[in-house]
Amino acid sequence: MLLHLTPTRKYSPELLIWPRMHRTCRDSGLKWAVVAIFLVLSSGYAGYPYFTLWRLDTAVRQADSATLRTLVDWYSVREGLKEDLCDLPAADTPENQACAGLAPFGASFVRGVTGNMLDKTVTPETLVSMSRAGHGQSDPSTHVVWAFFSNPTQFDVDVRAKGNVQPIRMVMELRNMRWRVRRVWLPDDMLERANSGM
Repeated sequence: MLLHLTPTRKYSPELLIWPRMHRTCRDSGLKWAVVAIFLVLSSGYAGYPYFTLWRLDTAVRQADSATLRTLVDWYSVREGLKEDLCDLPAADTPENQACAGLAPFGASFVRGVTGNMLDKTVTPETLVSMSRAGHGQSDPSTHVVWAFFSNPTQFDVDVRAKGNVQPIRMVMELRNMRWRVRRVWLPDDMLERANSGM
């Protein structure tokens, strides 16, 4: 009996290599897409606080108190300033001189009055009116000295006000996907002016 053998089909080298190349190109394309997405997200994250700082500066220059209200946690800023006022040396502030001769209840009352004064004066509207009164809108009264991340959710900014040697330090924090100013440290002379009624 004769066996009839059909010749085996010959494959060209190109047909053997093509599926592997196709898979490699597809994997490479996927890796580049992941890298591109990562770079876009990283750039957006790194640029977001700088964009918020620019919006803050623009809002002050354009007297936009509504935007200032959204970019600053005014309650937190006022509470921090109250703490700083309490830490001023007793000889330097009328508040602490008054507190020195009072009973604890009287001292806390005076501090409460100062706190109420800060609650009324440290507002977006006051900041806008101070910036307008001090200079024309085209004349920048402040400039950024330093701005950088201190941790992934905190961004530190040093701003020098016109005529002041010491900078104003601000801390912005990322909460609920928004950067907002949460804390402000004023130079001592500005803090004393704030304590005496601006």
